Amino acid sequence: MAILKLYGGKQASCTRRVATVLHELNVPFELVEIDVMNGAHKKPEYLKFQPFGQIPYIDDDGFILYETRAICRYIAAKHPKSGLIPTDPKSNALFEQAASVELTNFDPSASKAGLQLWIKKMGYTYPTDDKVIADHLETLEKKLDAYEAILSKQRYVAGETITLADIFHLPYGVYVTYDGSESDNIMNRASRPNVARWYKELVSRPSWLAYLDGVKTTTAY
Repeated sequence: MAILKLYGGKQASCTRRVATVLHELNVPFELVEIDVMNGAHKKPEYLKFQPFGQIPYIDDDGFILYETRAICRYIAAKHPKSGLIPTDPKSNALFEQAASVELTNFDPSASKAGLQLWIKKMGYTYPTDDKVIADHLETLEKKLDAYEAILSKQRYVAGETITLADIFHLPYGVYVTYDGSESDNIMNRASRPNVARWYKELVSRPSWLAYLDGVKTTTAY
């Protein structure tokens, strides 16, 4: 069987999210790097497989799939014993609830603020808007108060075991910390000790730490 191919950028947020899940499940993969800076993702040969011209997508022995969360769900579904997608109906419902919360309450502000903070940290020349960053961080602070209430009652966002819903918060959960210091940032407030505890556990996982210098082809774990 052919090795799974991940088409994306080694420093790209969504590529790393997928790679983190692949690492969690010990799935070998080849990174096929797409030259986004020179518009390779907008060329006809790429659009044949990803019609929106976005990264990443995967080729799993001829099966093409795009959209980060769909890719992660597919990979986890092939490894049901991992528990990253619970199969019990009630546990699955709580997982889907948490995954929806990430998509609708966390990601909109975290991605918009986080991406601009990442651009600034990397020293790129793309324009950024400090007001946009501040506005989205303000919104995110309020959302994280709700996270604190949830996480004060359970270890992870969907219950007592980690699921894709937790991993989905990476990497934008990391990017938004670039607005503060290591000990005082939006994910590590003294006023939200359970969010801080949860966040520290996520970013300490070997699957996340494996690609601190960028995603790379991984055939052995």
